[in-house]
Amino acid sequence: MAELLKPRAAAVGVKAAVLSPASTPDPAKVERGMEALRNLGFLPMEAPHMLTRGPLYFAGTTEQRLLDFHAAFADDTVRVVFATRGGYGSNYLLEDLDMDVLGDHPKPFFCYSDMTALQITLLDTLNLPAFHGPMVSPDFGREDGVHLPSLLAALSGEPYKVGKAEGLRLLRAGTDAAPLRGVLYGGCLSILTALLGTAYEPQTEGKLLFLEDVSAKPFQIDRMLWQLKQSEKLDGVKGIIFGEMLDCISPGARPELLEEVILNALDDFEGPIMIGLRSGHVSRSNVTLTLGVEAELISMPDPELRLLEPAVAR
Repeated sequence: MAELLKPRAAAVGVKAAVLSPASTPDPAKVERGMEALRNLGFLPMEAPHMLTRGPLYFAGTTEQRLLDFHAAFADDTVRVVFATRGGYGSNYLLEDLDMDVLGDHPKPFFCYSDMTALQITLLDTLNLPAFHGPMVSPDFGREDGVHLPSLLAALSGEPYKVGKAEGLRLLRAGTDAAPLRGVLYGGCLSILTALLGTAYEPQTEGKLLFLEDVSAKPFQIDRMLWQLKQSEKLDGVKGIIFGEMLDCISPGARPELLEEVILNALDDFEGPIMIGLRSGHVSRSNVTLTLGVEAELISMPDPELRLLEPAVAR
């Protein structure tokens, strides 16, 4: 595997660009999130089109959003980049990303949801680690929205681990209970499946695969897992870790239906399957996961995911 393109380590007190690569955020929620960043010691800088409305549901045209994205990375005074929210639209940026600018100025880019398309494209193209973690509006903008230990460890390059306290639990043990090592990879399940068949489809072979989503009914989760299998994107995957899967329920259905669906869809998967890790769309305390780094997945006696490699250059 090619060497990771690691951005410089950072800490609170650094300048942080805040931008909207997809949909327009709620200004009040953004301001609460910006205030929370300031209270932590960050120096948030508003991108010119951060609150732009339209066309449609986008925070500006593709060109405007690209301009903000490239400018945030090219500015050497900016050390961290935060998205305001997800929504929809970052896929339109992919074919015109300036990989020379982004590769010459690597930055930790915190986001999830629709931005999975940006994150894995930068990871697969430039080997730039993805910081799958809190965004300004949905997470920093509310009390207990951010899991600070993982965020600060990811920025500083300190090894860290997540487990039961962060919601992780074992759904089914693999055929081998020994700890598994591999590169952590993944993101929002619906975005990963939407990229199949495109030039940006996920490169999952040999990875520890993290999958999360929100408000998808169990049959929709089933369909997306089937699509990943039929696209051979689960071939060679070592282990699968599902997120909290917030509101992934069907009205009136049994609470355990989602887990039954996952186990049925993955009945022939030989690795361990875990669920509940609060990263991405979560009810509280959004955990930062550094995708692209070497990690270790432990099943017994208690499930644990260890981030072994720093995603930044210390």
